[in-house]
Amino acid sequence: MLAGPVLAQQPSDGAPDHQAEIDAAWQAAEKVAIRGPGTVKLLDQAKLQVPASEVFIPAAEAGSIMHAYGNSVGDTFVGLVTGTGDDDQWMVVVDFIKEGYIKDDDAKTWNADDLLSNIREGTEATNKQRAADGYPELDVLGWIEPPTYDAANRRLVWSASGRIRNAPADEPQVVNYNTYALGRDGYFSLNLLTNSGRIEAEKPIARGLLAALGYVPGKRYEDFDGSTDKVAAYGLAALVGAVAVKKLGLLAVIGVFVLKVWKLAAVVLLGISAAIRRFFRRRPSADE
Repeated sequence: MLAGPVLAQQPSDGAPDHQAEIDAAWQAAEKVAIRGPGTVKLLDQAKLQVPASEVFIPAAEAGSIMHAYGNSVGDTFVGLVTGTGDDDQWMVVVDFIKEGYIKDDDAKTWNADDLLSNIREGTEATNKQRAADGYPELDVLGWIEPPTYDAANRRLVWSASGRIRNAPADEPQVVNYNTYALGRDGYFSLNLLTNSGRIEAEKPIARGLLAALGYVPGKRYEDFDGSTDKVAAYGLAALVGAVAVKKLGLLAVIGVFVLKVWKLAAVVLLGISAAIRRFFRRRPSADE
C-alpha cells in the first residue's frame, strides 16, 4: 500500500556485530542469486524471466537479508528482485498467497473513488493504534496509479500515495507499487518498494517483471476446476484493500501492512544501494 520513513529503532549499521551480520547475509545471497537474463522457478507455480541488470535472490538468503536489517518474512515469501545498475535504489518483494482461486467479477463494476475512500477509512481507523505503538499517523493522499485489471492476462496493478501526518509536502515518501498475477491456487504479489521521487521512472520495472511471470501448465487461472479447487473467500477488490476492509472486517490489515513496510523500507532506501554496489555490481577483471 503506502508507507512513510522508517521510524522503528534498529541497530546502527555502524555497529560491528550488526554490520557483520548484514555482510554475511549479502555474501550468501551473492552466491545463490540468479542474474539476468535468466529463468527462475517460483515454487511449483510459475517461472520468472529475470531481465538483464537485475538479480533474483531466493527466499532463504533473501530472508536472511531481511532479518539482518531487523525485519521478518512470512510463509508466503518467495524472494527478492533488485537492480544492479549504479543508480538502482529499488527492490521487488515476491510473495505467493495460496488462498484459492480469486473471482475477478468485481473488477467490472468497481469504482476507483470508492476503493480509495475505503482505504482512507481503514487507514484512519488504525491511526490511533499507530500512535499508541509509537508510529506517526498517516494520511492517504490519492492514487499514484488507480486499480487497473488486465482481464486477458489476469494481472492487477495499483498504488496509493500517502504521507506521514504533518510531514513537509516535499519530503520523499516510501511508495509501494503493487502488482499481482492471478493463478489457479492463489496469486503472486510483486511489490515494488521505492520512493515518491523515483516511482514514475520505475513503474516500467514493476510492470516488466509482472509481464515476465508466467504460470506453468496446470497452475494457470484458466486451469481452475470448480469441482475440486478451492475458491478464495474474497474477490479481486480485496487485493486493493476495499472488500477486505468492508466485507471481512479486516480494518487492521491495512495498518499491519503499513507497519511491516515501514521496517522493510529501511532495506530499500538506506541499505540496498550500498550493498548492491559491494556484492553484485560487476567488478573490472584483471584484463580491463
